[in-house]
Amino acid sequence: MFSQFALHERLLKAVAELKFVEPTPVQAAAIPLALQGRDLRVTAQTGSGKTAAFVLPMLNRLVDLKQKRVEIRALVLLPTRELAQQTLKEVERFSQFTFIKAGLITGGEDFKEQAAMLRKVPDVLIGTPGRLLEQLNAGNLHLEHVQVIVLDEADRMLDMGFAEDVERLCNECPNREQTMLFSATTGGAGLRDMIGKVLKTPEHLMLNSVSQLAEGTRQQIITADHNQHKEQIIQWLLENETYDKAIIFTNTRVMADRIYGHLVAKDYKAFVLHGDKDQKDRKLAIERLKQGGAKILVATDVAARGLDVDGLDLVINFDMPRSGDEYVHRIGRTGRAGNEGLAVSLICHGDWNLMSSIERYLKQSFERRVIKEVKGTYTGPKKVKASGKAAGVKKKKADKKGDKKVVAKRKPTAKPKPNAPLASADGLAPLKRRKPAPAAE
Repeated sequence: MFSQFALHERLLKAVAELKFVEPTPVQAAAIPLALQGRDLRVTAQTGSGKTAAFVLPMLNRLVDLKQKRVEIRALVLLPTRELAQQTLKEVERFSQFTFIKAGLITGGEDFKEQAAMLRKVPDVLIGTPGRLLEQLNAGNLHLEHVQVIVLDEADRMLDMGFAEDVERLCNECPNREQTMLFSATTGGAGLRDMIGKVLKTPEHLMLNSVSQLAEGTRQQIITADHNQHKEQIIQWLLENETYDKAIIFTNTRVMADRIYGHLVAKDYKAFVLHGDKDQKDRKLAIERLKQGGAKILVATDVAARGLDVDGLDLVINFDMPRSGDEYVHRIGRTGRAGNEGLAVSLICHGDWNLMSSIERYLKQSFERRVIKEVKGTYTGPKKVKASGKAAGVKKKKADKKGDKKVVAKRKPTAKPKPNAPLASADGLAPLKRRKPAPAAE
């Protein structure tokens, strides 16, 4: 129960109003430590409830402030506009019975309007690193009174090249008392370097590792001969699977536009989302999907993180993602909050090794599925000849079985006659035998 946490009564009232009853594992582990003011480094998969795990302790720190609102007290950094917008909504929901105000700074919005909002000095500022730095450089942003920093999806921010921006923004908050870093993966050397620079003796929490995907999500692969065959399979799945909303992921913008064009031509209510789309189009695509105006979203990995849509129960990987982590983020869109979901990956000859490496990474084996109506000829790599010990054992057994026959057919090798001439090395003319040299005395 959330009442077990030492949260302010106004926050507990909001929690009850929102019908939050049982905390998720990441909330149960992180909230008590965060309330103590500890620096946290939390690894938790997408959809595990980690937003509330940092929002509630952050608001609890600010709820009883007696000072007038003249400084920004909390800063939340996120990699994408969509994720920042969703986090703002969560902060507003949990702070509805308090006087705490939050503001949003992201790219794609009017710079002057954002500067005007900053002059009102929100208690909590949520934003993406690039635009925040632009406002900082313009003299519109002052962070010297920030008490708490949250770095959400820190691994993704590093992947997008925001490492230096994040570090600079943290350095602009010299009086901060607490820093919390959340990521969906354990990350590499870059993430470890960031942790060493921005966290002070952090508590490490490893929850919901990427190998523990949502139990309600079935993971299947369907083999395909080529991209046109993949498009036929998608058509069949959209016509025959039962789903409320679906996402089709591609690795390239060109392919996303191509699939979207085919779907629209067949009168599907669909939208496409990728990096070439401006903020207005991106907002429209996500809102239409949430409200049910569109049932299908075709997207590149720009939508793999931070997309929270109820009723999203079908994910199709037209292209296999390039890493196990990205695979997790993609299919993490479905099977959330105990609901069932289906994730289908379409595998051509060039995708098989990548798919196998992701299976090994997740320590799982995907369900193989065949759809007879659109069955192709490719079914996976051909079996190769046994090698090593296995080949040696088979050879010995074969030799034992065939020993008698081989011996029976084998012709005796003719021994050379004592005085027969020897062949030369090139086999063209016989060589004369040399007389033996006299023995040494």
